[in-house]
Amino acid sequence: MDGAKPPPAAGGKQELEEALLHIVQHHHHQSFRQRQQTERAKKDALRSAVRVSDLLVDTVDGGVQELFVNEKRVEHEARALLTTIARYRKQTDQWLAATNEINSVLKEIGDFENWMKIMDFDCKSINAAIRNIHQS
Repeated sequence: MDGAKPPPAAGGKQELEEALLHIVQHHHHQSFRQRQQTERAKKDALRSAVRVSDLLVDTVDGGVQELFVNEKRVEHEARALLTTIARYRKQTDQWLAATNEINSVLKEIGDFENWMKIMDFDCKSINAAIRNIHQS
């Protein structure tokens, strides 16, 4: 036994009881120390587990928080993009209407020019007819 003194060589009943009592006390003392060490180890393990758990939660929370911030930023940018698209669509519609108006005006100018050529030709024809009549 660790650190236990061997019982005395004299073989009395009293000495044997004292030796057994000493062995039992020594066993109880070692058992008590072992339980204390086990309790300390259990508490240390529990503290370590809590610490690891806290670190994992902090890590996950940090990632979740970063994702939340990124999601809000993306949503904000998407709304801004939709606003810009609506503005460009309105501007494009205005340009299209202006282009259609210009095309209509150009068509009218072309029609007027054609009418003027016809009128010019008719006037020249009438003028030629009057000259022919006048010369005859």
